[in-house]
Amino acid sequence: MLTKKQKELLTFISTSQNRNGVSPSYDEMKSALNLKSKSGIHRLILALEERGFVRRLAHKARALEVIKDSFTSIDIANQDKNNLIIGKFNGKNDQDDSQKVSTLPLYGKIAAGTPIEAIQHNDETIDVPKEMMPIGESYALNVEGDSMVNEGIFDGDTVLIKKTNYADSGDIIVALVDDTEATLKRLRKKGQSIALESANPAYETRILSPHRVKVQGKLIGLLRKY
Repeated sequence: MLTKKQKELLTFISTSQNRNGVSPSYDEMKSALNLKSKSGIHRLILALEERGFVRRLAHKARALEVIKDSFTSIDIANQDKNNLIIGKFNGKNDQDDSQKVSTLPLYGKIAAGTPIEAIQHNDETIDVPKEMMPIGESYALNVEGDSMVNEGIFDGDTVLIKKTNYADSGDIIVALVDDTEATLKRLRKKGQSIALESANPAYETRILSPHRVKVQGKLIGLLRKY
């Protein structure tokens, strides 16, 4: 059994990951639960970890893996051990796989580092848990580079992108620069300029004029193999 605060935190972490593709920060968790200090969040996470609901990933910033909650768990019984898929937690595995997943086009590689060539369109696809899918057209990209590691996005991850040409300041987006370079960065609107921010101090923020940057989509989820 979980306490009320433990359940609140678990729900907040899971919701944030599904919405933003990364775990919330301790400050965000503290604010969401109306706690006065981050030490309270630390104790709650330890309790969730001890009960098998979350797992902290070593040497990775903001990296929490939700293993199960009151309604779902990770079901890998009929999957390759290096791939995770989310399924209903009912002690059974009798649901048809076609009801658990959706298929997204996999458009190639996106740079989380020095921008690479524009998004490659091809015929590859990837299966994604349906509960991670938003309304509207989406696609997947393989991450290449380490400029977003402090957001929990690593080289080799697969990001899920909702197709849109508009994003708010603060969103993590697929940006097409000068119609030739595609990169995954956090968008900041600074007056008449656009800032593309990395989440790694080794990389500088790029300040560009708006006409040089096109939003190709925004981050909605992330898949990782272990």
